[in-house]
Amino acid sequence: MSTGTGWVAARVRVVRIFGAEDVRRVVSMPMAIEGMRQAFLDLAAGNFVLPARQVFGDGAVLVMSTYHTPTRTAVVKKISIDLDRDPAIRALLIWTGGEQIVADGTVITTLRTGAVVGLATDLLAPADATRLTLIGTGGQAADQVRAVLAVRPIAETMIAGRNPDRARALAAALTDEFPQVKFISGTNIDRAVAAADIICCATSTSTPLFEADALPERVHVNAIGAFRPTMRELPRSLLASADLVLVDQREAALEESGEIIDAVQSGALSPDSLVELGTALTTHPQPTTGRTVFKSVGLGPQDWAIARLLSQSP
Repeated sequence: MSTGTGWVAARVRVVRIFGAEDVRRVVSMPMAIEGMRQAFLDLAAGNFVLPARQVFGDGAVLVMSTYHTPTRTAVVKKISIDLDRDPAIRALLIWTGGEQIVADGTVITTLRTGAVVGLATDLLAPADATRLTLIGTGGQAADQVRAVLAVRPIAETMIAGRNPDRARALAAALTDEFPQVKFISGTNIDRAVAAADIICCATSTSTPLFEADALPERVHVNAIGAFRPTMRELPRSLLASADLVLVDQREAALEESGEIIDAVQSGALSPDSLVELGTALTTHPQPTTGRTVFKSVGLGPQDWAIARLLSQSP
């Protein structure tokens, strides 16, 4: 089996193979964001069959799947997670429909996670936002920045991480990619969030990264790193005081998001106050002068959206 895009003969049908570079070549971030928009509208319309993800080895291995009823297409993704490894997430994706696709699920996971953040940011962040803060320097980090830059006129980005060398290296790499943006690195999170218009959290922490008092009165916060009930990136005080808390899916957030679970169990947040992204896309929330939050734990339709774009490529 080759590592690049190719065709493998089989008795029944042909399989297309997309390596990481192939996925990046075919699917740009703006394309991914628009694909994500349609996928979440379809999710809200009930067009996906979405089984609960299977979890093995105390979260070391996950299997996610979804079926899109109108097109009779399906995606299955197997993920292995090791937080001591870089990248922590490694995955393989299989698409079935008019043809079969096998693709690098690692790059699809970072791309689709960035794209859903771009979609939520476009929906909720101030239209004139120019200052972005990224907390985290792992495998998900760069696509968080790419996604926000695709939807807002960001002029300055602060990258904050525990390891100053990794933060500097990421800032340097993104400077080469986006020379029009000023990138700054550091380790002081409170200083990094104090003047931000948009904040992206992409860490594996089990304790909140900051307190609500450290944030500006008007800010949009994305959080994608905590995917287990024991993990928390956001403080309870932020979720309790935010004008709007957006989630990819209410049921998934209540089962998997440590910060959402904590806030609900403490009584600081009502489950009924959580707004699903697909619903928000149809109701168009009113602009706010306060704080908004988007919490994502990841759903199969996000993988389906990227795989569909791959299936449509020549």
